[in-house]
Amino acid sequence: MVIRGEVIRYGDDVNTDVIFPGRYLAITDPEEMAEHAMEDLDPDFHEKIKRRRIIVAGKNFGCGSSREQAATCLKYAGVEAIVAKSFARIFYRNAINQGLPIIESEEAAEDIDEGDDVEIDTKKGLIKNLTKDHEYLFHPLPPFIQEIIDAGGLINSLRKRISSSR
Repeated sequence: MVIRGEVIRYGDDVNTDVIFPGRYLAITDPEEMAEHAMEDLDPDFHEKIKRRRIIVAGKNFGCGSSREQAATCLKYAGVEAIVAKSFARIFYRNAINQGLPIIESEEAAEDIDEGDDVEIDTKKGLIKNLTKDHEYLFHPLPPFIQEIIDAGGLINSLRKRISSSR
């Protein structure tokens, strides 16, 4: 899978409470959740996401509570991938379950700036910063995770497996 787009940049310790504020936890429709993505951290997020599809952040992205809605709202808002120095483990798994590619790369996270044009090849384990003409290697997603991502999430992956086994 190759993902290309401009970058929205954030720092360290972006927690699930600012990704999807707790006051909206009663919302269950993913499209409606997306309307509230990042609103407490970045009031311009919805303008940015119209033209920028990749988030690059520092360490510990998705820390805080284990709310699954944080990954869901980002995916439905239009985020196509997140690159960070590190992720909170529960957010990492929630993102994979939603079919949202998550890439850990300290080098890329330090070098990529807001607005840079980036291309990510999840199978090759390669990020290209087309703006700066830099490349960064990362461990490719394991095949079982790539299968979930390619299917659009865990539920879709399971449905695909069940239908192919009939």
